[in-house]
Amino acid sequence: MKTNLIVILNDNEMSISKNVGGISMFLSKARTRKFYKKSSDCVKRIVTMLPKGGNRIIRFIRKIKYSIKQLLLPNMLFEDIGFKYLGPVAGHDIDKLENILRISKDLEGPVLIHVVTKKGKGYKPAEENPDKFHSASNFDIKTGESKKEKSTDYSKVFGDKLLKMARMNDKIVAITAAMKDGTGLTAFARELPERTFDVGIAEQHAIGFAAGLAKNGMIPVVPIYSSFYQRAFDQVIHDICIQNLGVVMCVDRAGIVGNDGETHQGVFDLSFFSMIPNITVMAPKDFKELEEMLEFAVKLNRPVVIRYPRGGEGKIKFDTCQDIRLGQAEILKTGSDLSIIAIGKMVERAVEVANILEEKGKSVEVINARFLKPIDKDVIFNSIAKTKKVITIEDNILQGGLRRCSRGSDK
Repeated sequence: MKTNLIVILNDNEMSISKNVGGISMFLSKARTRKFYKKSSDCVKRIVTMLPKGGNRIIRFIRKIKYSIKQLLLPNMLFEDIGFKYLGPVAGHDIDKLENILRISKDLEGPVLIHVVTKKGKGYKPAEENPDKFHSASNFDIKTGESKKEKSTDYSKVFGDKLLKMARMNDKIVAITAAMKDGTGLTAFARELPERTFDVGIAEQHAIGFAAGLAKNGMIPVVPIYSSFYQRAFDQVIHDICIQNLGVVMCVDRAGIVGNDGETHQGVFDLSFFSMIPNITVMAPKDFKELEEMLEFAVKLNRPVVIRYPRGGEGKIKFDTCQDIRLGQAEILKTGSDLSIIAIGKMVERAVEVANILEEKGKSVEVINARFLKPIDKDVIFNSIAKTKKVITIEDNILQGGLRRCSRGSDK
C-alpha cells in the first residue's frame, strides 16, 4: 500500500538471552559491512548532485542503488519485503539518530531504521552482564551487586531437577524460546548442549518443534513464561494435544509476577489450558512437589502442563508430600465447617486462612487440588457435601480455571 510508516528496529544484539537465528545473523552482517555502507553513502552524494531529471531518472538511480545493495549485502530482507532500509546507525549518537529520523520523514513509503545500541550502555556492570540487569532487584550502584539475598527459586529447582533426570535418560531434551537463563536451563545447556535447543523468540515454533521430537521418541521439556505461552496456543492444541504427544510444557512465572510487570502477569494459563482436550494440568505447592510432578510428567507420555510461580517457597513448610497419582488431590487438613480448595502457590494461602479460622473456632478442610485437569471430583465433592460451604483460591482469572473445574459440569 506504500504507507508512510517508519519502523525503528532497536538492535542491542540480544533479547534476554543471546540472540540466535537467521535475522540475528543478518543484522550482524549488516552492522559489519563497512564497504557497503561507504558505497551507499557515495550513491547518496551522487544522487544529491544530479539535476532534477524526472521520475524515470530517479527510478533508474534507485535501481542502481538497490543493485549495489544486492551485490554487496545479499538477502536484503527488509528491502525485499518493501521497506527502505536506513542504517545501521549508532543509537547512542543523538545527532546521527536525529538526522536519520529527519531523513526518514521525507521518504515516501515504509521505512525501517536499523538502530544499533548497547544493552546497559553507560553503566559498566550492566554492559558486562546485560541479562542479569534485564530485570534487576535492588543493587549496589558502585559494584552492581544485588542487595537481595540469593535464594533458590522455582526456575532453578526445575532446571536442576531436569538436568539430574536427563543424565539418567538420554531421551530428555530441553527447548527454550530465547529464555535459557530466565527459565533455569543455564546449567542444562552448559552440560548437555547437544540436547538443548534455543529457537529464539518463537514460542509457536518451540511447540511445533517439540511435537516433531516427541513423534520420533524423544521427551521434549519446554519451559516458557506463562504470558508467552499464549503465543503458542494454536500449536499446543493442534500439534501436541490433538495428536496426544508426550510433551512436558512447563509454565514459568504463573500467577502474579510483581516486578516483572503488567505484560508478564500469568493469570490466564489455568483457564486456557483447561479447555484443551487430551491435556493434563498440574501445579505444585512447593519445590518438592514440583520435582515429583516433573518425574511423573516425563513418565506419563502424554501432553502435560506444569505451572509454577516466580520466586521461591513461602513461609509455610509442608512436612509431607503424598505420591503423585493422575488426577488425585491431597487433603492437607480435615474439617467439617468449610472446604478450601487451592492449587499451586495458593495452597500456602489456604493453609494460612484455615489457621486463622481455626483460632476463631471453625473446623476447616484444606485440599491441595494438585491437578486442574483431570480434577479429583471424588475428594472435592465429598468434602463439599460434608461441609456445605466451599472457597476456591487460585492465582488466575475468575472465568475458567479451578473455580469452574471444581464446580463440575454436572454439579
